[in-house]
Amino acid sequence: MPVYEYEATEEGCAACRNGFEVIRSMSDPPVETCPICKGPVKRKVSAAFVRGKPLDPMAPSNLEAKGFARYEKDKQGLYRKTGGLGPDTIKK
Repeated sequence: MPVYEYEATEEGCAACRNGFEVIRSMSDPPVETCPICKGPVKRKVSAAFVRGKPLDPMAPSNLEAKGFARYEKDKQGLYRKTGGLGPDTIKK
């Protein structure tokens, strides 16, 4: 279930002035009053949490999309491209 953040719309108690969180189903009606002082509250806009694998900034597809390249040094001393745009090898 999602976590919603609320804050006071007017002067309220310490809890709603500083903001509070409520775990509610998406089908539940929005909270309109502070659970402590019963003053009016509004839902804050907050960052969404998306569950899943985080993006790897060094993944070849991300490097190529941003115009970068990644190279690794091999045993012969050559730098070989492992991802992104650019020449396949770079000599030292």
